Amino acid sequence: MLLYKDAVSGDELISDAYDLKLVDDVVYEVDCQTVQIKEGDVDIGANPSAEEGGDDVDDSVQTVINVVHSFRLQQTSFDKKSFLTYVKGYMKKIKGLLQESAPDQVEIFEKGAQTYIKKVIANFKDYDFYTGESMDPDGMVVLLNYREDGITPYCIFWRHGLTEEKL
Repeated sequence: MLLYKDAVSGDELISDAYDLKLVDDVVYEVDCQTVQIKEGDVDIGANPSAEEGGDDVDDSVQTVINVVHSFRLQQTSFDKKSFLTYVKGYMKKIKGLLQESAPDQVEIFEKGAQTYIKKVIANFKDYDFYTGESMDPDGMVVLLNYREDGITPYCIFWRHGLTEEKL
């Protein structure tokens, strides 16, 4: 299994357990699912119906997006101006990393990222923004949007901003 980490912050962002689809040679899109989780729901192997009395545990159910929950992504917010400021600095960092590690990818990254950012800005209000668990302001911001059906969420990760780690 491969674990993908943010090249800047080192936060775990996604794994190949999810179906990563390369788009425009610059981002990975991952379809997500909306799932329900129970806070405090711990399976200890006991049969609750055979136990005397019930536990006084709050059975509050929470609806979450599986990738966001599994990788402890933290929601953040931007307006267009602050997003453009952030993404300009982030792309500069990734370009610098690529110049050191994979110079043949710099041009692909620059052209693809510019095109993809234009798509994001054109539909800016449709996106939610997430950072890794550390909330490093210099790290990758994961984009979340919904497919045309309006139901299926998907996350977007910058391909060149990820490092692979074999588990």
